[in-house]
Amino acid sequence: MKSLFCIALVMLFSMCALRARAGQVSHRRVLVLYENGGHHLAYSLAAKNWLNKLATDSGLTIDYITDAQQIGPGSLDHYQLIIQLDYPPYSWPPKAEKAFQQYIEQGKGGWLGFHHATLLGQFDGYPLWSWFAHFMGDIRFKNYISTFANGMVKVEDGKHPVMEGVPATFLIEKEEWYTYNQSPRGKVKVLASVDESTYEPSATSKMGDHPVVWVNPQVKARNVYIFMGHSPELFKNEAYKRLVSNAIFWALRT
Repeated sequence: MKSLFCIALVMLFSMCALRARAGQVSHRRVLVLYENGGHHLAYSLAAKNWLNKLATDSGLTIDYITDAQQIGPGSLDHYQLIIQLDYPPYSWPPKAEKAFQQYIEQGKGGWLGFHHATLLGQFDGYPLWSWFAHFMGDIRFKNYISTFANGMVKVEDGKHPVMEGVPATFLIEKEEWYTYNQSPRGKVKVLASVDESTYEPSATSKMGDHPVVWVNPQVKARNVYIFMGHSPELFKNEAYKRLVSNAIFWALRT
């Protein structure tokens, strides 16, 4: 009888702990700024479907916007995470740049950026956002594989929470593989890189040292950049989904 009582007590405490954890997660609000057009639209829509299911399963609340014009003083303060989903780092109005910069530098929440978030340079008549380029490791966009290529991604820091349960190497198909003026290594902490020798078909646009997942510990906000983010088929890739899920929940623990 005593053992049954102890078992029941343990179960009760476990249920209370789970409910408390669910309560902690349920108030978490996430803002997703995504590109609603162009050749990244299919990826954005697939990402939205996947994120909505994750939110339902995890008790998160997600708001979506498609224009940085909607960001301004105080507008980010009630979000615990910002996801920059293939949204480029240019054309932001000054009020949005200032609000975002304060959010990151003051550690008001976490940030997760994908793919187009490192299209850093002068585009469509807009100047380089120097602060954002520094945030990403002092890089500038240089080139990309316009015809796409498959490539093997190699995990460099398997002990980091973002890489928990992610295979040591995994295949990414049909990606553009941006190159930059220099590797961000040394300015950021690299978690994974692509092995350019595995490109299929082979390509001439290469960097040598080619990080594709990294964090910047120099700012207060927990942050993760994941380069891969072009094809909607990525959300059928188990390694990729595990990587993104890990990044979201790690960045939320601010």
